[in-house]
Amino acid sequence: MKLLNQIAVFALCAAGVLSSAVAQESRIAYINTQRITTESAIAKAAQAKLEQEFSKRGKEMADLQAALKTFSEKFDRDAPTLTESQRVSRQKEGAELNRDLQRKQREYQEDLNGRRNEELQQVLEKANKAVRKVADDEKYDLVVQEVVYSNGRHDITDKVLKLLNTSGGK
Repeated sequence: MKLLNQIAVFALCAAGVLSSAVAQESRIAYINTQRITTESAIAKAAQAKLEQEFSKRGKEMADLQAALKTFSEKFDRDAPTLTESQRVSRQKEGAELNRDLQRKQREYQEDLNGRRNEELQQVLEKANKAVRKVADDEKYDLVVQEVVYSNGRHDITDKVLKLLNTSGGK
């Protein structure tokens, strides 16, 4: 019985030493996804593409807002001199302009968000390829995206950014 206890204690100690050795051999790194999606050349190109694509509609939204503001200011100035039917008619017209503006802004925002998500997905796909390449080249066992705390020696974001910016993420 005493021999079995000693064997069990020895086995547990050996298992602890082995697991500790395996844990020390593992290489772990992390990347800051937010930096990748804001600082990489491909993310900046995607942002410029979106701005160009949606600039015309953005200007239309600004013009509609200005027109509604002008209409509202003119209505406020003219209201004391308008008849009741004219006032009601202009209020309806203003409400219609406001609804039209709200609808167009909603559509604009939905379209912009959809396109932004498409572009972001492409950036993240290229970033994931770059992460895999860095991880393979430097023999990392695990790369995580979000961490609560780590010292800077485990951060490979700069290496991934460099690879993305030099190769375009291919």
